[in-house]
Amino acid sequence: MRNMDKEAEQPGGRDSKEEIAASIEKLGHDVFNDFDFNHPIFNERINDVLDEQLRLCPVARSNVGTGYWWITRNEDIRRVGQDWKTFSSAEGYQPNRQEGMPWIYPVEMDPPYQTAWRRVLNPHLAPAVVESFMPNIRADVNELIDRFIDKGECEFISEFGVILPGWAFFKNSLGLPLDLLDDLVATMEASLFGPIDERVDQLKRAFDLLDDYLRTREKEPPRGDMIDTILKGVAYPDGTEASWEHKLGITADLTVGGIGTTTYVLGSALHYLAEHPKARQDLIDNPEMMPTAVEEFIRAFPPVIGLGRVCRRDTEVAGTLIKEGDFTLLAYGAASRDPRVVDNPDEIDLGRQDVVHATFGVGPHRCIGSNMARAEIQCTIEEWLKRIPDFSVKPGTKPNYETSQLRQMVDLHLVW
Repeated sequence: MRNMDKEAEQPGGRDSKEEIAASIEKLGHDVFNDFDFNHPIFNERINDVLDEQLRLCPVARSNVGTGYWWITRNEDIRRVGQDWKTFSSAEGYQPNRQEGMPWIYPVEMDPPYQTAWRRVLNPHLAPAVVESFMPNIRADVNELIDRFIDKGECEFISEFGVILPGWAFFKNSLGLPLDLLDDLVATMEASLFGPIDERVDQLKRAFDLLDDYLRTREKEPPRGDMIDTILKGVAYPDGTEASWEHKLGITADLTVGGIGTTTYVLGSALHYLAEHPKARQDLIDNPEMMPTAVEEFIRAFPPVIGLGRVCRRDTEVAGTLIKEGDFTLLAYGAASRDPRVVDNPDEIDLGRQDVVHATFGVGPHRCIGSNMARAEIQCTIEEWLKRIPDFSVKPGTKPNYETSQLRQMVDLHLVW
């Protein structure tokens, strides 16, 4: 074990100073001692950065604001994510949280408060329930394809990718009206990827939209959807009842998760298939491969790059001392390509068995919408390949990306 006092201010797990120096020169930025998930290098070379951190530095350090630790290896992320008593979510998932930022629950709660909400919300997104949604999701996929198939081209993100997840989730489960979708997508994206000094106001605008709708629904007869469950609320073990702030934060969390993450996997999967005709044909000829292929796309293209915790007591992670009060980020995007648990992580193997990833998180805060995400991806790929089996990236174009704690594909031009 390392001398924790001696190593307290240094990222742990270093193999050699020479390798670190060579890596910094290769990347053009010190991603070990001065990491920043908002840095252009991370957006442009995300997998290169994560691979070097996995190889040389399991716990990197950021000096942005008050600073944070960046934990990359799968084993460490699973341990930390499950140890909510040591690594708490109750002070937020963002480092350097801006003043006035609304709280998003239950991702920014610890058990037993978080558990109380998950207990009543989980049944709405159970595997059998989501499976019953799939005919509706397929119909929505085909309705969107109908809009552009005769043109022979589309900009996939704006014409499909940002629409389908909201349709699937709002219509089948959550209960928000579709006429809110465009405004919610715009404000949620701006709160995650827009200018940092505007993010609080953008999120507040989204909260205002949701607050207005919840107050309207509170006066209406129940419909049996998740909004009804949220409005009913929960009783916490200490005898208190969930506040309006908690109900609003729960709605916001479900909304941003439902519309702000699956788009990236959808776009990335279609981009990969556009550039790999053999893989397309394999899926067409072997439809039984689809569930495994979906899981591999989820592993290879994780939309949630990292979520935060605050350390409650001095502890050690991969040889690095994390002190009480330190902010840590669990790099889910790195854990899903850790060569210690994934063979040839750079290779996209649609027949890969026993796919190991942390894309949906770990521990009590594991993504509640994982079954819905899988259904949306599977329905999209299956229906797309039925109707547009031969397609490619439009010549002269390539996808553009934005990266923060989440990653998104900004555009993807496809032709057929």
